[in-house]
Amino acid sequence: TKMDKHNLTVLNEFILMGITDRPELQAPLFGLFLIVYMISVVGNMGIIILTKMDSKLQTPMYFFLRHLAITDLGYSTVVGPKMLVNFVVDENTISYYFCATQLAFFTVFITSELFILSAMSYDRSVAMCNPLLYTVIMSQRTCWMLVAIPYLYRTIVSLLITIKIFNLCFCGYSVIRHFYCDGLPLVSLLCSNTHEIELIILILAAFDFILSLLIVLVSYLLILAAILRMNSAEGRHKAFSTCGSHLTVVVVFYGTLSFMYLQPKSSHSFDTDKMASIFYTLVIPVLNPLIYSLRNKDVKYALHRTLGALCNIFSQSSVYHVFH
Repeated sequence: TKMDKHNLTVLNEFILMGITDRPELQAPLFGLFLIVYMISVVGNMGIIILTKMDSKLQTPMYFFLRHLAITDLGYSTVVGPKMLVNFVVDENTISYYFCATQLAFFTVFITSELFILSAMSYDRSVAMCNPLLYTVIMSQRTCWMLVAIPYLYRTIVSLLITIKIFNLCFCGYSVIRHFYCDGLPLVSLLCSNTHEIELIILILAAFDFILSLLIVLVSYLLILAAILRMNSAEGRHKAFSTCGSHLTVVVVFYGTLSFMYLQPKSSHSFDTDKMASIFYTLVIPVLNPLIYSLRNKDVKYALHRTLGALCNIFSQSSVYHVFH
């Protein structure tokens, strides 16, 4: 489908193919994804607010959970609203600059999530293996470093990739076979030699994936060793349940990414990619707050306390209005 090399028109916009071209599916899918996106916004905003306000949630674990919620909210918002528009309009265009912006922000948030998940597993392993030194090792400064360095690194990398792609020539063909501007679908529209940029994307993606996964695996091996050394069954059970929610999130997230990027080229179809993308751009940001709030006593109690306090404020103000 690549156009003639001489037809180098200056592209002002791209057309996003969207999730489906079947008209009968547009309305039900719009409804479904709107609900999913709203739940994810409410859930992640809830976690961000709770972990900021509640005094009992001022620990490193909840500091990382807050940043996990920020990245979830980030990439689902970079993709979600634009994707919902796709179901409503006939031809969904995205401007050249908005496309570049979407690509840049999406790559920052999605890979920052990898490193936040690995920071969380490091935090859990310190809590298990060095409980007495935990507050010293996981100081506020350490926590900020573990979050700030990935953000900074990913911003630089993301800008590098985005600028590199958008400085190359696109052919006159401007239909992106996806529902958002992702690196590889964009690269397939380039007229220039794409070998270098594909290699850069591959190497960086592999580096991020393997490094963060290694941190997670080593942390969990240390945790497992610490749990096996415990004498009481109750202690073991408590330890497993503390790590359970994080492990669930890790398995789901890494599983989806592996499924997407580690397939052989021959079996790579844009449709399976789309399904996997829907899963991690829309479903995972809903799952994370649910997994953490349902499995976690502290979050449940904090929610009860906050809601209780709000009810008090409202009832007092209504009483005040009745008597004045």
